[in-house]
Amino acid sequence: MIIMLCKRNRKGYLYLYDGTIIKGCGFGSFGYKFGEVVFTTTMNGYPEALTDPSYKGQILIVTHPLVGNYGVPKIKLMNNNIIENFESENIQVEGLIVDEETEPNKWNSYMSLHEWLSYHGIPGLSNVDTRFLVKKIRDQGVVPGIISSGVELKELERYNYDNIDFTEFTSPRQIIIHKGEIDKNIVVVDCGVKHGILKGIYDAFHYNIIRVPCKSNINEIMKFDPKGIVFSNGPGNPNLLSKLIDTYISTIEYGVPILGICLGHQIGTLALGGKVKKMKYGHRAINKPVINLITGMSYITTHNHGYAILSIKDLPKSVKPWFISPDDNIIEGWVNEEKNILSVQFHPEGKPGPLDTLWIFEKFEKMVKNYERNN
Repeated sequence: MIIMLCKRNRKGYLYLYDGTIIKGCGFGSFGYKFGEVVFTTTMNGYPEALTDPSYKGQILIVTHPLVGNYGVPKIKLMNNNIIENFESENIQVEGLIVDEETEPNKWNSYMSLHEWLSYHGIPGLSNVDTRFLVKKIRDQGVVPGIISSGVELKELERYNYDNIDFTEFTSPRQIIIHKGEIDKNIVVVDCGVKHGILKGIYDAFHYNIIRVPCKSNINEIMKFDPKGIVFSNGPGNPNLLSKLIDTYISTIEYGVPILGICLGHQIGTLALGGKVKKMKYGHRAINKPVINLITGMSYITTHNHGYAILSIKDLPKSVKPWFISPDDNIIEGWVNEEKNILSVQFHPEGKPGPLDTLWIFEKFEKMVKNYERNN
C-alpha cells in the first residue's frame, strides 16, 4: 500500500464526468472549481499560460513534470500600461494540475506558484500522474471535471463548457486606451486579448490601441476612425457569438484592414460562411509547427485553441488558405486580399514561445499603411 505524503498536508481531487476520480495533493486556494480538463505540452512560461484569457473555463494540466521552479515575478508595465510579462492582470484558468509543484529559486521571484494561486482563489492539484491523464484525453477527448483542493465532494454538479459564453468573463466592460506615439488608432475588438498581442501590435505601429468590448457594434468601433481592426483571441465556443459574427460582417463593408487572431480567426471564418468545429483535444503548446502554403516556409508557433477549421472544405469560398498544420491538417490561417483581411489561428506574438511569426504584425502594418495611402 502506497501512502501519499502531501507537503501541505492537504488532499486534493480531480473528479471527471466519466466517473474517474484522481487523488493527489492540494495546493493553491482551498475549494473547488468546475472546468473542461485540457492539457498543454509547454515546458516553461506558466505565468503567461495561466494568465491567458483563452483558458477561461478550463482546468489546465501541464505535462512538464516540474512546475514552479522560477516562481512568479511582479507585473511589469510598459509606459502605456501594456503588461510585458503576463497576458492579463489575473489568473484565468479554473484550476491547475501538475506532477510536482516546486518551490521557486530565481532572482526575480516575487511569490511561489502556491502563493500566487492562493492569492487569486485558484485550486491546484499535484502528485498526479499527468501522463495518464494526457493519454486519457488524447484517447477520448477533453472531458468536463471538478478540481478540488482540501475539499472532498460527494455529489457532482453538471457542467457544459460548450454552451457557455466565456467572453462575458474576459472582455472589458469599458473602453480601454493604450496611448501611442502616433495619434492614429488601431481598434482591438477585445474578447480576452493577450497583452503579448497588444505589445506585438504596438511595436509594429506605435499607434493608439483602442480596446472595445467584445460585443461592441460597428458604430462603436468606427467612431474611433480606425486605420486597422484586430479581432482578438478569447475563450469558448465561437458558434455562440452571433452578435460578434454580425459585427465582423459589418466591418468588412468599410474596407478597413482586419487581422483576426485565434477566436478572431474563427469568427471571421464563420462570418464569411465557413465552418468551425470542436477538436478532440485541441492545440495547446508553444512548439506547434505550421506551414505557409504560399511560400512553403514552416514556422514554430504558440497555440491555445479547442475549436478550429478542421479541413480545407470548411473554409469560406472567398478566402485563400495561408497556413496549415502538418500534424493534423487543421487550417491555421487564411487571407482575403481583396477585402484586406489576414487571419491566423495561432498566436503570432509567441508569448510564451518562439518569435517566428512576429512578422504577421509587420505584414498587417504594411496592409494598413497601404490602406491609408489610398483613402
